[in-house]
Amino acid sequence: MDSSIIAIDYRDPAWIAIAFASGLLVRQIGLPPMVGFLIAGFVLHLFGAESDQFLLSVADMGITLLLFTIGLKLRLSTLLRPEIWATTSLHMGATIIIATGFIAALGWAGFLLFEGMDYQTALIIAFALSFSSTVFAVKTLEGRGSLMSRYGQAAIGILIMQDIAAVVFLAFSAGKLPTIWALSLLALIPARHALGYLMERSGYGELLAVFGFSMALGGAALFELVGMKGDLGALAMGVLLASHTRAKHLANILMNFKDVFLVCFFLTIGLTGLPTWETAATAVVLMILIPIKTLLFVWLLTRFRMRARGSTFGGLVLSNYSEFGLIVIVIAIGAEWLASDWLTVIALALSASLIISSAMNVYALEIYSRFSSILAGWETRKRLVGDEDIDLGGHRILIFGMGRVGRAAYDEMRTHAEDKIIGIDLDEAQVERNCDEGRKVVLGDATNPEFWSRIVTPDLGIEMILLSMSKHQSNIDAARQMRERGYKGPIVSTSLFPDQEQELLENGIDEVFNIYEEAGSGAATRMHGLLESQRL
Repeated sequence: MDSSIIAIDYRDPAWIAIAFASGLLVRQIGLPPMVGFLIAGFVLHLFGAESDQFLLSVADMGITLLLFTIGLKLRLSTLLRPEIWATTSLHMGATIIIATGFIAALGWAGFLLFEGMDYQTALIIAFALSFSSTVFAVKTLEGRGSLMSRYGQAAIGILIMQDIAAVVFLAFSAGKLPTIWALSLLALIPARHALGYLMERSGYGELLAVFGFSMALGGAALFELVGMKGDLGALAMGVLLASHTRAKHLANILMNFKDVFLVCFFLTIGLTGLPTWETAATAVVLMILIPIKTLLFVWLLTRFRMRARGSTFGGLVLSNYSEFGLIVIVIAIGAEWLASDWLTVIALALSASLIISSAMNVYALEIYSRFSSILAGWETRKRLVGDEDIDLGGHRILIFGMGRVGRAAYDEMRTHAEDKIIGIDLDEAQVERNCDEGRKVVLGDATNPEFWSRIVTPDLGIEMILLSMSKHQSNIDAARQMRERGYKGPIVSTSLFPDQEQELLENGIDEVFNIYEEAGSGAATRMHGLLESQRL
């Protein structure tokens, strides 16, 4: 076979294998694998490795799928909330002003690569540093099981508003506005019904996965054709399909593909430029802005009535620089506003910010606990809808996690509990759906210590608790919270895999049932009943 027609260079699988090994190593010390991928790219570049078209293409596909899956879970109404649009606007404005003054002062002092820098150039760099990484935030929230939580949705909304600002910047910086044909994209709104029909006919297997790829890549291509950012097109296609009953299943199917492709994304960040001592030192100086950026997010979110803990977790998720900063710097270098060394500086600053942010998010709960007394002073008296006090008085059974298992358990037990049963879920859409179907369900996160502070009546009457949340660690954290608060009654939990059962039992849970095994047992019971009826 002619080597010229082989798309994959022999080094590409080697780089990915090295990224895997690095991710596996950092996972052993409690850090997310993405940190290992970043370190692998950085180390490989030190030894002379460079990105090629294959890695760049796969990385782009990973970002496209990421934004499409975000759209599948997004509710546009959340973007209209003050804690999202106002926080984004005020944070970007304040960050740009602070960073511009900081960088211009260093330029006046003649420090490192800042020497001779004027306010206009400082403003460009400050704008590049005002964004947060969408990829990092979503990966962190997914790993924590908090993508649909109040602070998780706020963080995603802020990132989407930043993406909108990015589209405006790209349009004006390139001197290229969307073409008149961009108006034709409005036809996608009524077309969503036809797309939903195709989605329904695709089933649940490989056809649905192919449909998802087609929608994500097709949406990106359509937007690029009319002069708009392709990533925004992938997001828009996801939003159009978000109300479909199979949207969540499609997002789950694409998750593993997205995760694999994003390995190449983190590799390419580390492979962006070969550092020198001067560029590395300049990047380190820019890390001074990260704590300011983080505290500003936390303060603004609390000002818009979010609780201190959620605001802290949201601020930590956004406490980094964005891959979009590289795009801004490339444009600035192309226009001869900046020296080419600044691409390496921003790449190093981005990589370092993601590594530091990963470590901070691993210890997010410890960070909040240490400064909770100070952060609680930032809270407002009035709460957001869904953060109000919860009255557990008169209830006998609590169910955390009102997905399919939680709903089935609720319906089965409500008669036995004389309807003194209440469900709790952190997904607003799930809460609304359950309430519409006649169940009593409130918004809350059992892993959040502040959830328990919302309870205004003693829970002495609670006879049993079921933990049926989708994330294994969430069930463990919730059980620990309840036991630490003195609950001595029985706790039952679901599990997916046999090795999870023992861990659950070791963390204060009395009874564990494996969903797959119980499904088989239930099917056998039905089969036995049919056999008995036939014999009669």
